Amino acid sequence: RQMQLQTDRMKRIVEDMLMLSRIDRDLEAVEEVVDMDVFLETAREEAVVLASEKQQEVSLEADKGYLFFGSSEELGSLLSNLVSNAIRYTPEEGDITIRWSVNQEGAYLSVKDNGIGIEGQHISRITERFYRVDVARSRERGGTGLGLAIVKHVLSRMDGELSISSRLGL
Repeated sequence: RQMQLQTDRMKRIVEDMLMLSRIDRDLEAVEEVVDMDVFLETAREEAVVLASEKQQEVSLEADKGYLFFGSSEELGSLLSNLVSNAIRYTPEEGDITIRWSVNQEGAYLSVKDNGIGIEGQHISRITERFYRVDVARSRERGGTGLGLAIVKHVLSRMDGELSISSRLGL
């Protein structure tokens, strides 16, 4: 069982490293029109399946009728990493909300949870490759230390910004 867990962990690390390598290597991603209504509902459905083991509630609050021009693969990786972190670090029966909104200033995608939180001193570093707030806790919960680095790189390619707000215990 332990060998299988370590094998799965190594597989996730390799997959995450390959994604980072593709982002770094490819000067331009394959861009396409993404129907955000379909994209977000699919992401929510996948999150519900992952969150069901911990009996977490996953909701979606989204402005309807928008298209996004960009890489659906990279956008999917970005959202998947944010949602999987929320599931991983939110206690049983917790709440996770995916939000998509558009206004005159731009488009906003967020994932909010009522998880364990992060101390402020770590927030500026959590997008670094392999940085972990608590190594033992991350290994126990299956993290690779690359998810938020992927999010940061994808957003950089999209001329987007990552904003993280958290408090320990909230």
